[in-house]
Amino acid sequence: MTDPISDFLTRLRNASKARLEDCVIPHSKLKESILGILKAEGYVTDFSKGTDAQGHPTLVAKMKYVAGAPAITGLTRVSTPGRRLYYAYTDVPRVLNGLGIAIVSTSKGVLKDADCRRQKAGGELLCNVW
Repeated sequence: MTDPISDFLTRLRNASKARLEDCVIPHSKLKESILGILKAEGYVTDFSKGTDAQGHPTLVAKMKYVAGAPAITGLTRVSTPGRRLYYAYTDVPRVLNGLGIAIVSTSKGVLKDADCRRQKAGGELLCNVW
């Protein structure tokens, strides 16, 4: 697999559209940080660590639905392995004029766009969520 973050986002997007309760994802610290932001922003109900049948660490995300509709309407990967996109904190784009969030990998950790502006930290724009 050349882009594990894209695979992670696709799993979340597919689970949301299929209205699944749980989404099982291979574990990494970056994915755990992104899930933490999604939980704090209300796109995911909760997540926990676990293991699969072979003993590999996994993350289990509890999907959130509001009146039967998925909380995650859109989820796009911005920076890819073939085209990395870096932004200064002043240039981080707003998603749907502030209705969504952009997730940025910075030197201060993985942050949402508003926190990047507040902490004056730029970095690689990983994905947009709305």
